[in-house]
Order: sequence, then C-alpha cells, then structure tokens
Amino acid sequence: MFDLSANLALPYMLGSQAQKHVTHNEALQILDALVQLAVLSRSQAEPPLAPAEGARYLLPVGVTGAWAGQAGKLALWSAQAWQFLEPRDGWRAFVLDEGVELVLAGGAWDMLPLPELTNLDGVGIATGYDATNRLAVSADATLLSHAGAGHQLKVNKAAVGETASLLFQSNWSGRAEMGIAGGDDFAIKTSADGASWFEGLRVEAATGRAVMAQGAVIEGALSGSAIVGTVSQTGGAVIERGTNASGEYVRFADGTQICTQSLGLAYDANWALKVYWSFPQAFVATPALSIALDADSLAAGSAIGAGAVSFAGFEGGSAAGAWGVLYAANGASFAAGDSCTVSVTAIGRWV
Repeated sequence: MFDLSANLALPYMLGSQAQKHVTHNEALQILDALVQLAVLSRSQAEPPLAPAEGARYLLPVGVTGAWAGQAGKLALWSAQAWQFLEPRDGWRAFVLDEGVELVLAGGAWDMLPLPELTNLDGVGIATGYDATNRLAVSADATLLSHAGAGHQLKVNKAAVGETASLLFQSNWSGRAEMGIAGGDDFAIKTSADGASWFEGLRVEAATGRAVMAQGAVIEGALSGSAIVGTVSQTGGAVIERGTNASGEYVRFADGTQICTQSLGLAYDANWALKVYWSFPQAFVATPALSIALDADSLAAGSAIGAGAVSFAGFEGGSAAGAWGVLYAANGASFAAGDSCTVSVTAIGRWV
C-alpha cells in the first residue's frame, strides 16, 4: 500500500502508526490548500515579508529567497513555514491579482479556454434572448465593420414565400419594413399602427422595374436622361426638346410633336405676303397648323395697316413645311417693301 494518495498526494494513516492525528491534520492542510484553489499571484518572485496563514502563490521562473529552486510549484504558507506542492495537469487556479482563471496543461498554466461558440441556443448582449430573437443586443449602436475590404449583411430565407427583411419599430410596434416578403420582389412598406401596412415601392426581381402602388409626389425638379433627352417609343427619354434655324420643337415619347417659330412675311404679290417655313423637325404627315399675326409689326411695312389685312393662313402644307401667308383685304393691295411678323405652330406626329 502506498503512503500517499494518487491524485492529491494526501498522506495515509497506517495501521501501526503512532500519532495518527499528525497524518490526519497534514492531509486536511493539503485539502484546505487545494480545494477551491485561489492564489494571490503567479508573478511574484520574492516571498512576502509577512504572509498570512494559508497564503498561496504560483511560483514563476526566477524565484528567490525561501522560494529558490521551487519554480512551477504551489507555495503554501502554513505553521510559520513554506510548504511546496507539485501541481498536476488539469488543476485549476484563480489568480486574484489578475482576476483570471488558469488551468495547468503540459506543465504550463494557461487561461481557461472559452466554451465552444457554435450551435448556441442564443446570445444576449446587455439583454436576454428568446426562442424567436436568438441574438439580442441592447446598445446605443451596433457596429459591423470590414476586415480590410468590403462588408455584407446577409439575411437569408428558406423559400420564396418566406420573409427576409429589416423591420423598423417604434416602442415594439412596426412602422417600416424593407426586404423580400412573401416573394422575391424587393419592397418597402410603412405602417402608422403596426397593423395596417402600405407598400410604397416594389422593385420587380425579374425586370428591375419599380412600381409605386400608392402613387408618387415629387416636389422638386424631375430630370435625367430618361426624362429629357432623345425620345423613343421603345427606349430612351420621355421628352425631347431642341432648336435650330427653323424654330423650336418638342417631341414626346407617345409620338406627339410640336414645332414653333416666329416668321417674317415679305411681299409676294399685291394680294399676299408670304414666306416658306421648313419645320425644325419633320412630321410623318401634314400637321395641324396655326398662325397668329403680330399686329404691331404691320407698322413696319411701307404702306399696310390693319384695314388692309383679310386673314393669315397656310398654303402648300406637307410633312416638311408650309407657306405662311397674310392675305390683303378686298379693295386693298400690298406693295413692295410691305412685311409683317407672325407666330406659327405645327402640331402632329413624329412617328
């Protein structure tokens, strides 16, 4: 039979031993030192001058004085003397001056490893988690940063009909939600009470087309190449506006075209003042034409006045242009040098 126990090296009382109480007390002293092991330090190299009864230290390399040659052992101050115990792998010790728990492995004291952080039931940071909210954080902000490049926040759902979204709440009542809910189209919804929801924007997954079911209110300027630019009925902008020597034009994506110009009519015959207007952009057919006389411009002529005028109109209209004409009144005639100014408009289709 061995004199010491296998794990803690506690002395056994032998059958023929006298003063068995000495052996018993020695075993109790070792148990008192090792059970709930908490050492004052693991970095102190010199023994304290006045240690308290039961003081314990893990001795580092380079210890001196009464500890010399005992590096790696557990020093116990008992009965006015230092006692040295040999730690074994698997022992745990709490270091009071550091506030850490250590474990002995391979002859070295290391920090107690953290538990495995996979397949946890949940994590609560400054709050509690539940079966639905497995990760719960109570803080002023939550930071997710890059590791040298970009960063993605991924919200995954099991099937098309499920929900993957971000829900914004006020006092635990939903007010806005964005994501893919009940389908794969991206949608933004709002609610005033958390019960009735309105979809403000939906972007179709298949086409990228944006749908605003509730309508849109635009208070500022609306511009961009898709609004004002070169129009087309299958692509391009909605409105095209331009100008050249023949006047100004506006084209709409529905095929409508409007051309305008200010023309100076000159003497053609004693019964008419004329000029040919080539449209700034051609129509597909003869457009609807209108003409307005600038009465003030009649004074610029050599002889004509309001009483000499019958009406203004067009002749020889086509898809490319028309003659603007001011006709003389009955019994009146124009003379060389007579002129006037008219405003003309053509409305038709460009496609």
